[in-house]
Amino acid sequence: MLLGAVLLVSLVVAVGLGPVSIPAGDVARMLGHRLAPWLVSEAPAGPQSVIVLDIRFPRVLLGAVVGAGLAAVGAVLQGVLRNPLADPYIIGASSGASLGAVLVILAGVSPFGPLSLPLSAFAGAMAAFAFVLGISRRGGQLAPTRLILAGVAVAALTEAVTSYIVLTTPDKEVRTALFWTLGGLSGTQWRDVGVPAVIVLAATAWFVTRATLLNALVLGDEGATGLGVEVDRLRLRLITVSALVIGTVVAVSGGIGFVALMVPHAVRLAAGPDNRHLVPLSALTGALLLVWVDVGARLLNQPDEIPIGVITAVLGSPFFLFLLIRADR
Repeated sequence: MLLGAVLLVSLVVAVGLGPVSIPAGDVARMLGHRLAPWLVSEAPAGPQSVIVLDIRFPRVLLGAVVGAGLAAVGAVLQGVLRNPLADPYIIGASSGASLGAVLVILAGVSPFGPLSLPLSAFAGAMAAFAFVLGISRRGGQLAPTRLILAGVAVAALTEAVTSYIVLTTPDKEVRTALFWTLGGLSGTQWRDVGVPAVIVLAATAWFVTRATLLNALVLGDEGATGLGVEVDRLRLRLITVSALVIGTVVAVSGGIGFVALMVPHAVRLAAGPDNRHLVPLSALTGALLLVWVDVGARLLNQPDEIPIGVITAVLGSPFFLFLLIRADR
């Protein structure tokens, strides 16, 4: 409840921050008038209303959705694979999405109009995940170790191909492609928010309903099977839904690293490893983190923006060094 309240306040405050600063009270009245006109009958109008309602609010809202999706998936994958370093790159989805998006950006082809970029990124994510999944199955069963190794190999391959394409393309779109691979929310419109929001909310709710079964996987395959859990089917479903979420959010935000790794570990330190609490708390914390990281991306290097992935890497690296030192102690 506390995280939810802080997130709501952060959404309002973050919308008001930017090259043109807008008081939080005015932002609250504008949003209240748009969402509940029967409660807030009057609100400031003019250019500030356009900035708040059509430019910043969809961007901030999408940042919260992306952060929640990445963090929730990170918590689930770390439990499913019983690996503290598990993240979207492990299953190949993030790197596959980057390759699909870069191909469309540099080719300059838009067969589906403004939806061409997110659709190609989503297709790349699903294709890479399907390849990793096919390699990792052995004897009809999903082997976690093979999945991790296959995911690392496929991620390295797709990243190498992406880098080669970018470096050998003499085109003005190279900067756009590089910026996209590092993640960002600039240019977000309302059409970009709906589908990711529905998928992230539905998937997170489904993850929470499977939290008790996810806890059983900590005992290992034999222990979980002894409790009546269909381990292979559960693992396949959880990883598939995770790949769907990652493909969706990366398609609209680019490759944002460290959120899926950093947030679940931080929540685990504060609230313990029980997935009934870990998954929803990770989603809320990830949403809160990315909202403020995006504010930093907008303000730290005006008038240009810093890719969000750069900031999350700067925050994430010291955090993991802290974890290593804490573990030694």
